[in-house]
Amino acid sequence: MSADEDCAIYRDLMRFKPEELTANGWAVKAGVSRTVWADMRRHGNPSRRTLEKLLAAARSSLAEFEALRLGQEPRPSEVPAGLLGDQKSWDWNPARLPNLPLLATSLAGEWGEPGSRVELTEVRWNELIDRLPRPSSLAAVGDAYALTLVGDSMWPRFRPGRQIAVNPRSPVVIGDDVVVRLRPTASSAESPSVLIKELVKRTNAGIELRQFNPDVQFTVALTDVEAIHKIIGELI
Repeated sequence: MSADEDCAIYRDLMRFKPEELTANGWAVKAGVSRTVWADMRRHGNPSRRTLEKLLAAARSSLAEFEALRLGQEPRPSEVPAGLLGDQKSWDWNPARLPNLPLLATSLAGEWGEPGSRVELTEVRWNELIDRLPRPSSLAAVGDAYALTLVGDSMWPRFRPGRQIAVNPRSPVVIGDDVVVRLRPTASSAESPSVLIKELVKRTNAGIELRQFNPDVQFTVALTDVEAIHKIIGELI
C-alpha cells in the first residue's frame, strides 16, 4: 500500500511512532494484531482501545493525539518533558477548527425486497442534533458531516451508537466504507435513505456493496444512487 492510500488517521498517528521502531514493529510492541493494524491503515476506524495501546507504547496519550488532530496546541503542563521530542519541532496549528455537524439518523427498515436483510438508514439532512470536534483532515471540507450509527449491520468494523465522520468530496475507491445516498422517491422526498456499507465493485450499471452483519453483498443500480460519500472513520 502506498503512502497516498493510507487513511488520514493513520498518517496522523505515524507522527507519534517511536523513531527506533518500524510501523509494524510499533504495532507488535503495542500488542496490536496485524489484521487490526492493516484494517486501521486502510479504513481509518481504530477502536479507542487500539489507539490507547499504540499511544502508550509511544509514551503518549489520546489527549495529545486528539490535540494534534483538532489543530490545538496542548498546554505545556499536559505534555511530559522528553516524551515527544523538541516542542519547537511540533507542527501544531493553534487555530481552532469549526465543529462538525452531527445529523439525525434512524433505522429505516430493509433495502430492496422483503427479507433482503440489508439495513437501511434514514438521514434527516436538515436536522442538526449536535456539533462534534472536527478532525484536522476535514479542515478544508466545509460540507463534511457526522452520523450516528443506529444499526449493527457494519459490526465489527463500526460499533453501533458511535459517530462516523464523512467526507463528501473525497474520491472513493474499492474497499472504502461509504454512505450511499439513494435517490428520493415519492415517499422519501425530504429525507432520502442511505446505505452505510463497504464499496466492493463498480460497473457501468451499478455499484456492489457489502455489509458485515449479516454478511451480505448486493448491487445497487446507478439510477438509484444520488451520491457516494467516503467515511473517514469513527470519531473518538
